[in-house]
Amino acid sequence: MHKFLSILLLFIGAAVQSQELNCTVTVNAEQVGATNNQVFKTLETALSEFVNRTDWTGQGFRSNEKIDCSMFINVTSYNSGQFTATIQVQSARPVFNSTYSSPIVNINDKDFTFNYIEFENLNYNPTVFESNLVSVIAFYSHIIIGMDADTFAPMGGSAYLSTAQEIANLAQQSGYKGWSQNDGNLTRYFLINDMLAPTFTPFRQAMYEYHFQGLDNMAKDLKLAKENVKSSLSTLSGLYSVRPNSYLTRIFFDAKSDEIVSIFSGGPNISITDLVDNLNRLSPTNSSKWSSIKF
Repeated sequence: MHKFLSILLLFIGAAVQSQELNCTVTVNAEQVGATNNQVFKTLETALSEFVNRTDWTGQGFRSNEKIDCSMFINVTSYNSGQFTATIQVQSARPVFNSTYSSPIVNINDKDFTFNYIEFENLNYNPTVFESNLVSVIAFYSHIIIGMDADTFAPMGGSAYLSTAQEIANLAQQSGYKGWSQNDGNLTRYFLINDMLAPTFTPFRQAMYEYHFQGLDNMAKDLKLAKENVKSSLSTLSGLYSVRPNSYLTRIFFDAKSDEIVSIFSGGPNISITDLVDNLNRLSPTNSSKWSSIKF
């Protein structure tokens, strides 16, 4: 009897464990104008299975812990298995005691070229550069998981972000654009190196304060939660003081600008004068949004 119960519990445990991502993958080839779109449909299916079935962390996430995310690949040219594309990566995480999901990642990577032959296997090996397609998808899968973990615990995503950095380091030798510091400031190279650099710690601290101490407390104490969100933006300003207009600050507001306006445009009232001044300093490109913040 005890043996039967042990086997049953093991079975139940295995059933509730799942891979980490619940990802919608879309491959759009409208700009290519190809008469035969089958290769793009095959790629879309292959990538969806690859992202959602790969065990990225070995942590055994439960089904209700899977991260909702999406990857939108816009193919701009295609010739004999060679693709030029962009990739938009987005993710969200649920807010405690609500039906609302808060955007976490919103990154548009414009340097995505790769080779793919229809029906080829996509295999992830963290110690080997297999292909640029696999490396980019694996890189952003770990970025999604790492940034999500940062919202639940201080620096909680370090292990996953470190794996993303290892993927980037291996890919640097490939010659594909986006992995090198010489490819510009808005690249995978600077994204992951900044995420793990001590100088940029305020970004990751702000992610935790904003979500876990702010949004997750809204059902319990809305005014305190809003104050905590405001405080998190002050934490983020610590990054501005040493690296104004950094890539990570841009990433933060690409995901959060509309949400911030919504949070501070309703009651209960808190002082917003210094908040708006801080927002205009951190993200001047969103000044029209900040001017709309009102009670």
